[in-house]
Parts: sequence; C-alpha cells; structure tokens
Amino acid sequence: MGTVVSTVHAQAADSKQSLIEMQKDPNQWVIPTGTYDNWRYSALKQINSDNVKNLQVAWTMSTGTLRGLEGQPLVIGNTMYYETSYPNYVYAIDLDHPDQIKWKFMPPPNEDAPPVACCDVVNRGPAYAEGILVANALDGKIYALDANTGKVIWVAENADPKKGSTMTNAPMIVGNKVIVGMSGGEFGVRGYLTAYDLHSGKMLWRAYSEGSDEDIKFNPQKTIDGATGKPVGADSSLKTWRGDEWKVGGGSTWGWYAYDPKLNLVYYGTGNPGTWNPSQRPGDNAWSMAIIARDADTGDAKWAYQMTPHDGWDYDGVNEMVLVDVEDKGKTVPALVHFDRNGFTYVLNRETGSPIKITKYDSSVNWASGIDPKTNRPIVNPDKMTEADKNVTDICPSSQGDKDQQPVSYNPNTKLFYAPLNHLCMSYQAFNVKYKAGFPFVGAIVNMVPGPGGNRGRFIAYNPMTGETPWEIKDMFQDWSGALTTAGDVAFYGTLTGMFRAVDIKTGKILYEFKTPSGIIGNPITYMHNGKQYVAVLSGVGGWAAIGMANNLHKGSEGLGAVGLNASLPNYTNLGGTLMVFALPSKAGE
Repeated sequence: MGTVVSTVHAQAADSKQSLIEMQKDPNQWVIPTGTYDNWRYSALKQINSDNVKNLQVAWTMSTGTLRGLEGQPLVIGNTMYYETSYPNYVYAIDLDHPDQIKWKFMPPPNEDAPPVACCDVVNRGPAYAEGILVANALDGKIYALDANTGKVIWVAENADPKKGSTMTNAPMIVGNKVIVGMSGGEFGVRGYLTAYDLHSGKMLWRAYSEGSDEDIKFNPQKTIDGATGKPVGADSSLKTWRGDEWKVGGGSTWGWYAYDPKLNLVYYGTGNPGTWNPSQRPGDNAWSMAIIARDADTGDAKWAYQMTPHDGWDYDGVNEMVLVDVEDKGKTVPALVHFDRNGFTYVLNRETGSPIKITKYDSSVNWASGIDPKTNRPIVNPDKMTEADKNVTDICPSSQGDKDQQPVSYNPNTKLFYAPLNHLCMSYQAFNVKYKAGFPFVGAIVNMVPGPGGNRGRFIAYNPMTGETPWEIKDMFQDWSGALTTAGDVAFYGTLTGMFRAVDIKTGKILYEFKTPSGIIGNPITYMHNGKQYVAVLSGVGGWAAIGMANNLHKGSEGLGAVGLNASLPNYTNLGGTLMVFALPSKAGE
C-alpha cells in the first residue's frame, strides 16, 4: 500500500513569488486555506498536546451579524482581516490593539441576493495580495480594497441574483489573477470559474462547467479525461446532455481552490447538475460533478475527472483538493486528495488526472458498491438510483454528503488527513420541474436522517491510500467546521453545538473544549503575535447544516431536506456572530 508524503513547496516566477514566500511564514495566515496546497497545517508548536489543556480565551469580537459564519480570518503582519455573512461586513483589526476596529467596509446591501442563496447567506472569507484585500459579496460583486485603509480600489460584477446566481466562496489570488467561482446550482444557472486582474478588475478569462469546447476551454485533442487517460474529444460536454439542457446545467463552483506553482495549475470542483431530477437530464451531464485542472494564466483545461456521472443525489464535487505527493508502485507521484460528497476519497495524479487510489471513507455508503477499475466510474446500486415520481429510501450518504465544504487538514508529520464529516442517509423523491430564471430549479423532495449508529457527525484521522481510520470521534450533529492541525500534535475543530475542541492527533483524545456563544461552522487558523501563538475561529451557526435556525424554517423537508434533520439543534445553541481568539495564559510578569 502507498503512503502519503509531504509535497515540496515549489518556487515560481517572480510575479508569484511574494505570496508564495509569505505562505512559508507560519506566524501569519495569508490565504484562506493557509497555503496553496490546502493543508490547513501550521508549523507553530508553542501550543501543543501537553499544554493545550490550559488554553484560554484571549479576546473576542462581535461580528454584527447573526447568520452562518463559514470562513476564517487572515493574519497579514500585525493586522487581522475577516468577512462576515451577508451583508458581508469586512473588518481589519490591529493586533496590537484588538479592542479597536482599524477599519470596517460595508458593501451596499442588495436585497435580491439573500432569497436566492440556497443554503444560508454565508461567506468563506477574503483573500490578500500586494496590499490589496479582495472580498466577494453575496450579490456577486467583487471588491478590491486597500488593505491599509479599506477604501475601494475596484469593483467587478461576477454574478446576478436576479438570475439566481450568488457568491459565497473565498477568492484565490495567483500572481496578478483573482480567481473566483459562483453559486446557484439550485436555480438552474450554468457554473463558471473566472479570473480577474488583481490591479484593475478586468476579466482575464472565464471557463464554464458545461457547453461548447470554447466555452468550457477544453481542447478536444489535448485536454485529458482522467477516468480514461485519453483526450476528451470534441463536444465532451454537449454530447452528454439532451438538447439545450446544458444551458441550465448547474455545475457551480462555490468550493475551495488549490494551486500548484510548479505546474501552474488551478484545481477546483464543480457542483450538481440542474435539476435534481435525473430523469429530466439523461446522460453523464459533463462537466458537472467533476475535478478540473486549469492553466492559471489562460484558463485552459489540462484534465478533468468526473466523480459522479449523471448525478441523482446532489453529490456536489466542490470539496477542496489537497495537494500532496504519494508513494505509488515505488515512485513518488504528485497527487491531489479529494474527499467527495459521494463518500469516496479520490487520490489522483495532479499532472494527468489519472486515479491512483479511490476508497470509501464512510462504510455506510450504499449508492454505489465501489469504483469500476476498468472505467473508473462508480458501480451504482440500481436500488438507490433516483428517478421521477419514485421515493427512493435509505440512500447513504444524504445530499449533504459524507463531507460537504468543511475542509480537512493534512499533517505532514503523521501523513494523515484529519476530516470533519457528516454521517447521514436520506430518502429522495424526484419530480419534473420547469425552469424560470431566478426561481428554484430543484425538482426533488429530500428527507435526511442520521446514519447508522444515530450520530450525524464524525471527526476522523484517515489514510486515503489504505482506507484506514486510526481513530474517530462521533458527534451528535454534523461536524461542519473545518479542521486545523499543527506541529504541536494538535487538531482543532468546532461542533454545531458550539464546542471548540483541541484533539490529540495521534490518539483522537479530546484535550480541550470550550463552549462558544454559537455553533461553529467556521475554520480555525493559528498565528503568532509578539512571540505568542493564538488560535482563532468564527462562532456563528448556520450554513446548510443549520439552515432551519438561520432562516427560521420549520417544515422537515425545507432547506433542501436539512430542517427536519437538525430540528433539535436549537436546544443546544443559538444564532450569534463572534470572533473567538484563544491563547495560553501569560506567565507571571508578562
């Protein structure tokens, strides 16, 4: 069996050197995912498995909002930046004076946006480069702000709420390019990834998820289908859709992105096809539900791999790609690791898209028995395939997947992944639905239930090359917070009930927990300031996991099936918005 090994952080051209160099400094947290390879790992170890039990709250701040906080702060030098859920306040805090707000930016509110945000009005954080802070707003506008003053440098429009498209994802800045996606798969939009010029806001390229070869920026002779190892050929998307259904084909791009400076490739996943009723869209519906690798400068696709062809379960493929090197057949291979919503972990060669290892990371998965080694397509259980006017029961996982967007952490010391997960099953009844711009285009009634054992969440250590889970923590509700691991042998994550936890990465023992004011769906970060290590996380329940609380919904099938699942969550937490910052107690005299 192969094992995961650390990836080499490659050098790049001068235009990209600055941000890459900054990522090597563990005292800061300079991009949303920590580093381009999405490890969410820190080399800091002042806080460690021996002393983390002494952790204390250092300072806090109200965000001024009461909807889900699904992002994380940045720390650039002596300044912390973060963005809230709608109306998308952006804050700068001088870490020498955390009792003061350095500046606050309030984008003009757009009341058209919240009603078409399917799964809460969340935001996954701003990005920074060259003195510019880039923040996406829910209504699709991108704001480039002077990082020192908060003044607007430029504004670009990337989505249109009147057509059902919004923005919840964090930008990724590569060289002079701001790379962003969009949301709206439940409204029949056609997904795309776009690059804008960092300094002017000019659109540099846009690549759609479905459509003509020109629109999706696939070269029929050069772009490789990772599943077959061969060129995709002409009309690789169009020929998998009936008629013009691709025009409302979904494939939104609201997840996390990764970047390999050596290969100059951006990696991201595409979401569900529209509608949720698979009977209305025969075919593979490419390139929804896919991992795509694109040239950062041109947007041209080098390869694509579709995890769930002809999706009938809403298993969006937007979850993050973690770039590591793996040992395969005696050789070290550049790879990416992806925990898909569908319950399988994909280890792919990140140069070619070819699969190295695919494993189930939750034994309850039953929509497919495995992956066909000849075709690299899922072996679908026909009893769990959904279709119009049929209620299919006991499908595992649910539409929220065995993991949604909540990001994992990779620790290079243990060579394991630490994953906050869901553990859910569902019934799914599809029905025909007509498209109208700006209105829901779902076509399914979903009811979700806890998975086998009754727990709805798991926090695990995992080896995707062997399929082994050294330990797991079972949680009452989904673990919707991201993970962070450190060189101090600690993993941090939060629960929907609001517990912020520190866990021994070797044993899974909970070493510390603190009840924060609200449920946690944000992602912990760590940084050093004036010689002291801090850990920060946003506390504010919401997102799809808690859409019932966030949007005051009560019917079990509302919230795309999520409301009934967590009807008891208000017994454990409340809406709120608080930035929590933790540290070890100061020694006497400090």
